[in-house]
Amino acid sequence: MKARIMLGDCREQMRKLADASVDAIVTDPPYGLGFMGKEWDRGVPGVDVWTEALRALKPGGHMVAFFGSRTYHRGAVAIEDAGFEIRDQLMWIYGSGFPKSLDVSKAIDKAAGAEREVLSTRRVQDIRGGKYNSADGSMEYAITAPATDAAKQWDGWGTALKPAHEPIVLARKPLVGTVAANVLAHGTGAVNVDGCRAGDEVLPAKVRGVTCIGTFQGADGNETLERVGRWPANVMHDGSDEATERFGDAARYFYSAKADADDRNEGLPARVRNRHPTVKPVDLMRWLVRLITPPGGVVLDPFMGSGSTGKACALEGLDFIGCELDAAHVDVAEVRIAHAGGLFVQVEVER
Repeated sequence: MKARIMLGDCREQMRKLADASVDAIVTDPPYGLGFMGKEWDRGVPGVDVWTEALRALKPGGHMVAFFGSRTYHRGAVAIEDAGFEIRDQLMWIYGSGFPKSLDVSKAIDKAAGAEREVLSTRRVQDIRGGKYNSADGSMEYAITAPATDAAKQWDGWGTALKPAHEPIVLARKPLVGTVAANVLAHGTGAVNVDGCRAGDEVLPAKVRGVTCIGTFQGADGNETLERVGRWPANVMHDGSDEATERFGDAARYFYSAKADADDRNEGLPARVRNRHPTVKPVDLMRWLVRLITPPGGVVLDPFMGSGSTGKACALEGLDFIGCELDAAHVDVAEVRIAHAGGLFVQVEVER
């Protein structure tokens, strides 16, 4: 496979790509939440970005793009206004989110200049809150008692819920003719159902590649069955106890845990760490890449970050094109992709 990494603004870099030259787009753009004060997360990408992406995509080609729960609507509308068809909303559900809520009681005491009594301390995981580079990915905070009457009245009140999902736009460039005609002409227009099944389900055996309906009599006169995964759903989860307990039969859905240190830093030299704050797990990106990309296809990621989509493509044997503004992230992505592909990947970086 080949991986082409372009350093710079994706709007400018994508203009270098020929019309209808990529088969799929898998990307994790800025959510427009001002995450950790980062300048690049001040807004959601607009129509101009997605118009350029649409031009580079083959007719019938699909795109998956992550967004935050508060800004999904802005991302989806911009994608639609650029000319894409919105096909579905996927949902990645996880149990490790950390609530970023203002404690109203504490705020009242602080405004009054009142000192609160510390009752105990508690250590919690804080991967999304900025401690992803700490020794154990956790932080400690004090549990305190309200000091003023007003603070007591509003004890237990906050301003936000615990984040537990990220919505994903599934969009498609308009077809040329029917689905069948588009698939035959361009190799795009459909999703890879069998390649993305989850869990186990007993179905009738396939005859000449077509799943039988009803009873199929094998050579010995008996019904022949095969075990395959369930039809892929528009919901994925992280496999955590919290998520699976709510799902019940978790095998119905694809699952992928959040990116851990091994996933983030695999292949990097000693003392070099992947410091990108929003790394997606490679298993999840592999599933998404496989879902919408035809065999031997080219995947574009306009917001490459530290290269999780590229790493997924290397493992799936697909060509990759990524754009990234930050030179430090480009360096990390180059190593991650090259390590994942080994001798079978050629990585070129345009700086």
